[in-house]
Formats: sequence, C-alpha cells, structure tokens
Amino acid sequence: MVLQALIEELGAEESNLIKTIEAALSSEELESLRVKAIGKKGSLTKVLRGMGKLSPDDRPKLGAAANQARDRVNNALEHAKKRLENAALEAELKIQLDLSEPSAGLSLGSSHPIMQVQEEILSVMDRLGFQRAEGPEIEHDFYNFEALNFPHNHPARDMQDTFFVDENVVLRTHTSPIQIRQMLAQGEPPMHISGYGRVYRHDQDATHSPMFHQIEGLWVDHGVHLGHLKGTITAFLETLFTPETGVRFRPSYFPFTEPSAEVDMSCVMCGGSGVAHDPAANNEHGKCKMCKGTGWIEILGAGMVDPNVFGAVNFPKDIRGFAFGIGVERVAMLKYGISDIRMFYENDHRFLSQF
Repeated sequence: MVLQALIEELGAEESNLIKTIEAALSSEELESLRVKAIGKKGSLTKVLRGMGKLSPDDRPKLGAAANQARDRVNNALEHAKKRLENAALEAELKIQLDLSEPSAGLSLGSSHPIMQVQEEILSVMDRLGFQRAEGPEIEHDFYNFEALNFPHNHPARDMQDTFFVDENVVLRTHTSPIQIRQMLAQGEPPMHISGYGRVYRHDQDATHSPMFHQIEGLWVDHGVHLGHLKGTITAFLETLFTPETGVRFRPSYFPFTEPSAEVDMSCVMCGGSGVAHDPAANNEHGKCKMCKGTGWIEILGAGMVDPNVFGAVNFPKDIRGFAFGIGVERVAMLKYGISDIRMFYENDHRFLSQF
C-alpha cells in the first residue's frame, strides 16, 4: 500500500511539472522549474524521502519509477528549451529592417603621416633619377662611422649621442651606411640612390626624437660638380614644396662631404618675408614665429662626397659625387605646421585622423 501511494504521488508531481514546463514563457522561468523539479530540494527528490518506509524489496521499484519520472521531466525541459529558442529566433527574423536608414559608417584607416611624407619625398627623388635603397638598422661601426670618414674622437661616436649594441655595433645614426653598402655592392660608378629608413640618436625634445626617419640622396658619376648638387637640391625643394620656394646654401661641415653646406629654404609660413600673413603666426614683436623673422628655415645638409669616402669603397680617384640628407619628420612638421615632433608617435586618433 505504501509503495503504491508513493508511486501515485510521484506520477501526480511529474504530471504537474510537465504541464508547468510546457507553459513556460522564458528561459529564466524554465531554469527555475528545473531546480524546483530535480534539484536537491526538488519535488521529485522529496518523494524519494519516503523510501525509508518501504521494505527492501519495494525500494528498487520506487527508485526505478523515480528515474523514469526524472527522464520524462528532463525531456520536457529539453523540448521547452528548444521551443523557446525557436520562438526567439522567429521573433528576431520578423523584425523589419529599414534598409534606407543611414548606416553608422566605417572608420577606415590610412597611412601614417610620416609614411605619407616619406613616400612623397621618395617620389620626387624617383622623378629626379634616384633609385630607392634600404639597409640594416643595426649597423657595424665600419659602415656607420669609419667608411664615412668619422675620426675615432668624433662626438658622434660618444655614447651620449649613439645607441651602442656592442663595442663595434650601433643602431645606425643616419642612413649614410646605405650609401657605403651600395657602393661596395656595385663596385663601380655610376650610381644614383635614395637611401631611406629609421635612424636612432640619443636625443629627445619637442623637435627631436630618439627614433626618426631620414632620406639621403647619393649621385656618383664622372664629371659631377657642385653645380649639379645645387641644381638637384633646388629642383627637389621646389617640387616638394612650391615652385616659388627660395633656396640658399651656407658653408658647413660634415665628415663625409667636402665642401659641405647647410641648405635653407624660404619660410613656409611667411613666404620668406619674415612676417606671416596670419597675425596669430607672428610673435610678440610682429615677426614670424617659425623663422623668427629671418625668412629662412634650415631644411637639409649636403655636400660633395669626400675623397676619403670613395677611398674606403675603392672607387677610382677621379670619380666625383654629391650627397644630401633630409629628415622626414622635419618636412612633415613644416608641411603641416606641427611644432612638437612627439605628436607623431603618441598614437592619438584625433591627431592622426587629420591626415
């Protein structure tokens, strides 16, 4: 009699649970019913507590009946879960999309402003007949200093100016080692190359960075003279900026060129007048802030290749050539009116998206 009563109670509880499960309207409600039915304190589990009143022969019969009820409730839960998932999918598919609504839009990336300016400079040099060349950024002392006529006591060899990897290995301080490698590889003139890439120096402030980009031009051939250098640089700057750009040369010193010159160009802000058209671009004395009223801005270094450099690469003694180097960041700052070089490397999307 006790076994029969417990089995009937089990069946009634199972029936009520299945009806409730089939009527469930959400996954949260379904989870609550699962706990209520077959959890540790579930209604089906409570029925089994009466097993202690049964004889040893009847207990397996109640256990088997309970397992069958639990399986049927689990099946009902599984069917209800699928029913709710299908209903949610159908509701989602019934949502009407207005295809005429404007989209959120895509934010497309672009080339970094430094890379844009580098490509612009190289393109101008391509048109002037230079061929692009690259080299390693970790460089041996021979290519970075010795072959370029740097004496052993030159300040550039000091650790305060150069990043040393080892006693004779450095992070290149300029792109000139590319010239040495190209001359050694080719073995004889003529050659016209534009070496470019990253260079490294112990220097950091608003106008200098420990890592920056440089481009150098090298033109080697028979009969090359200073007039070729001046004509090439003038054409280069007039093409890179504007045809009205003024160019002047000032005597200077570089270990790898002789004679050497610093090259100035007319100020991009005031056009060489010393007074900017926009009053905001002038200082408290009414002079252009960029050129400090001089009308000129230093833009690059240049010169005729020193014979000692040709000697280091075993070129003929009667060969001549000229070289010049320009900082990409310097050009970018002038073209875009940027006063702090560090802005290029802060990865501020508000700044980069302007280019």
